[in-house]
Amino acid sequence: MQIACSRQRHTGYALLLSSVCLAALTLSASAQEKAKEQNLPQPSRTMVYKSVGDMDLKLHVFDARSDASTVKRPAIVFFFGGGWKGGSPKQFYHHCNYLSSHGMLAMAAEYRTLKDGGVPPRECVKDGKAAIRFVRSHAQELSVDPHRIAAAGGSAGGHVAAATGTVDGFEHGDQDPSVSSHPNALVLFNPVYDNSEAGYGFDRVQDYWEAFSPLHNIDEDTPPCIVFLGTRDKLIPVSTAKEFQSRMKALGIRSDLHTYEGQPHGFFNWQKEEHLYFKKTMTEAHRFLQELGYLKSPPDLEAYVEKHGSGTLG
Repeated sequence: MQIACSRQRHTGYALLLSSVCLAALTLSASAQEKAKEQNLPQPSRTMVYKSVGDMDLKLHVFDARSDASTVKRPAIVFFFGGGWKGGSPKQFYHHCNYLSSHGMLAMAAEYRTLKDGGVPPRECVKDGKAAIRFVRSHAQELSVDPHRIAAAGGSAGGHVAAATGTVDGFEHGDQDPSVSSHPNALVLFNPVYDNSEAGYGFDRVQDYWEAFSPLHNIDEDTPPCIVFLGTRDKLIPVSTAKEFQSRMKALGIRSDLHTYEGQPHGFFNWQKEEHLYFKKTMTEAHRFLQELGYLKSPPDLEAYVEKHGSGTLG
């Protein structure tokens, strides 16, 4: 009996110790995640651009840090990646923060996904178009030039951005069609833009893929575009990017393609490779936007990363 009690006490202590260790590890992981988020630049404000059911979809706004508010500024809306299944606007906080420091009104958009909203991919595009339309319809109060609104994004968010500039339809029924949801430029990071059987996501969009696939809906109204892609991307082949570029150029539309040797999907994100490809891709994005007349000052990515890469934010 004494031995059994002793074993029970020993087992109890072991379980208690295990629980304490697990809790400590969980707290540690949570603290690390919180610390990472605290090192992110924070938006100036948020704005609801669309309410769907009980969901308020917001733009995380980084106000332009430049001239007086009367100046009509260019704007850019970023859409996060995550396979249309999930994701966070925080993915593009640094991209927004950088561009806002050069005079753009930069925004990271929320949109419904499978996880947050239980919706199929077509609804993601509806939300994307609503976001672009909201910015244009509120151009006056936002001090935005309605003719200089760019859509941007990565992976599935790159699809959402590309779709706003290529595909027809996929609009919320209560939207005002007199205000265009079509952006004036596209900035795409390893975007999903082939939804055919040979492309990405066909099993989820096969009933409407032809109308949904940016690669298959390029026309004379498609805006100028810049694309960034790693040569080892397992989801988006370089051949797809070249085909997209070829179809754009055949119509006389500017289409820049930058490939990065040996880089996988998601290589462009802020935290990757000590910010190396954030610097490389955003330098080219800056030049592209500068050549379109959206930005005036030259790129200064080295200075930005030096300031923000240490966690010191301003």
